[in-house]
Amino acid sequence: MIDLHTASTPNGWKASIALEELALPYTVHSIDLRAGEQKQPAFLAINPNGRIPAIVDHDADDLAVFESGAILIYLAEKAGALMPTDVAGRSRVIQWVMFQMGGVGPMMGQANVFFRYAPERIPYAIERYQRESRRLLEVLDGQLSKHEYLAGDYSIADIANWSWASTHQWSGISIEGLPHLSRWLDAVGERPAVQRGRAVPGKLAPSKQDVEKLGRGMLV
Repeated sequence: MIDLHTASTPNGWKASIALEELALPYTVHSIDLRAGEQKQPAFLAINPNGRIPAIVDHDADDLAVFESGAILIYLAEKAGALMPTDVAGRSRVIQWVMFQMGGVGPMMGQANVFFRYAPERIPYAIERYQRESRRLLEVLDGQLSKHEYLAGDYSIADIANWSWASTHQWSGISIEGLPHLSRWLDAVGERPAVQRGRAVPGKLAPSKQDVEKLGRGMLV
């Protein structure tokens, strides 16, 4: 059995979608990011970096795995699916996972921060991260113009990149003129396991502070 410690974020969705696609049994432990549970000693013992997701595989001597890309690779290899076993095929999948980990995720994450959450609106930062995010989505579109999925067959590379690319509107990034990306976003999003995984861990109950803010019109 696998314990999944997660929250409803693109990185969190990567792990839960993979678990659903691979039909691996798992138990969900919802981490309240607003309450700072990811910084508590119990979670830091699993992931010293204090970020979600993280897993503990009780069938492998309670092995803890953190970093969403590492989790995807671990789960795929554990199940023997969603990643080829030949050297070239495995490399292609891992390249696109790393593309997401090093590019799509960080750039779209920064676009989110400056577009949605920064207390001060900084046009240069917003434009810079939205422009780079759009460029990375164009790279995906180019790859998908030649292949149905990013690395050949459907794989963890698609799970990793879809989990972020599907949130483009939240980052204020248009995908107009990217037909292959749009086709792929729809195709992956229609997969039942993707829909189930994206619903994990479900919506957290609002905190007392959030309820108070809502009453004062501070939350939308």
